[in-house]
Amino acid sequence: MAEVIMTCGKLCSGKSTYARKLAEERGAVILSVDEITLAVFRNEAGDMLDEYVCRIQDYLYGKSLEITAAGTDVILDWGFWTSSEREYARNFYRQHGVRCELHYLDITDDLWKQRIAERNRLVSAGEVSAYYVDKGLEEKFAGIFQPPDESEIDKRIIIR
Repeated sequence: MAEVIMTCGKLCSGKSTYARKLAEERGAVILSVDEITLAVFRNEAGDMLDEYVCRIQDYLYGKSLEITAAGTDVILDWGFWTSSEREYARNFYRQHGVRCELHYLDITDDLWKQRIAERNRLVSAGEVSAYYVDKGLEEKFAGIFQPPDESEIDKRIIIR
């Protein structure tokens, strides 16, 4: 039976890279909020970004059910930064009879800062399509992120 894997971790912790590797190994489909927002809005969503992210997530929850019903695993590549987001997802899939797991990418603060700097360099150079993480965005996500407790984690990936 197909299942859903939720990737959890800070911004720039390696979730998308991990999701691509896992998708290749499992023949899974990745559903990514960032991929959609960047394709549709580029970096121009402005103050509406949070609202658009919520709408896209709602759409992707439904799409994930279609994909798993077709027998293919789904990887949700969007952070799951808060305990309430993780609880909502688990309850959603439980109510629909779909097995789900949380894979947590656990990164040190020093490496996290290095990855943000490298990402910003690549974005500035036009080498990747991603969000530039300025100080305000970094602080916003640092304030939002709630590391999962052990009872929430199905697989921990330590990034060092």
